[in-house]
Amino acid sequence: MRQGFVKVAAVTPKVTVANPIENAQKINEGMKKAAMDGAKIIVFPELCITAYSCGDLFLQESLLSEAKKALLYLAEQTKDMDALVFVGLPYEHEGKLYNVAAALNRGQILGLVPKTFIPNYGEFYEARHFAKGMQEVEHTQLTPKLTIPIGTKQIFVCSDLPELRVAAEICEDVWTPNPPSISHALAGANVIVNLSASDETTGKDIYRENLIAGQSARLLCAYIYASAGDGESTQDVVYSGHNIIAENGTILKKAKRFANEMILSEVDVFRLNTERRKMTTFE
Repeated sequence: MRQGFVKVAAVTPKVTVANPIENAQKINEGMKKAAMDGAKIIVFPELCITAYSCGDLFLQESLLSEAKKALLYLAEQTKDMDALVFVGLPYEHEGKLYNVAAALNRGQILGLVPKTFIPNYGEFYEARHFAKGMQEVEHTQLTPKLTIPIGTKQIFVCSDLPELRVAAEICEDVWTPNPPSISHALAGANVIVNLSASDETTGKDIYRENLIAGQSARLLCAYIYASAGDGESTQDVVYSGHNIIAENGTILKKAKRFANEMILSEVDVFRLNTERRKMTTFE
């Protein structure tokens, strides 16, 4: 991180449906490769620890328990890693199941950010399994000795580069009229990460690129979009791993679809903050 430039990565691992332990190994491999390439923010897809397409298996206690173990394992793997890592998993809190993004750094789980908007139309039926995420931050007991924050109103700030302020949303959130990223940006976040499982339909890739580029322009931010790919169940839809990194309206890097690629790019945090200072209507 020099002169405000930060290298970021969006990584799509090849997952196995309902196999958190194996998926954690693949995520760890991708995480370490991205870190070795210099990435300081590393983003994985939505529900990547279990795979997105588990269906009613999300309701099984054994899957949720294994997902939690995999999360703790991945957190431990970041102990000597100089990066902020986001991974997705299903998580039970006070009797409800949430689709969350877990922020990991230096061996710690900094927080869980739940998905706000739960799609239940067309090919999506997430409301069958998941509850709408809470905005205000609560505390959840991950283990008997570990309590961490959960809620959408979280911004992760770097002590070495305090100008870097990172927030998360999940897939459908950015496709809605009032995405959480708007509130995040107005609260100071200049890098938005999105853990996604966006399926492919004709022309959707163009729409997706325009959406992410447009959101980064509107919010004067960098936007890192990591989407599910190979390994997901294809009984209903297919996933292409269409990862995108955008900054202030420009797509810096995008993955070749159906290739499970890792993409890297550098975002200019100082430039984004300068643009926000210049725009007096950015309040």
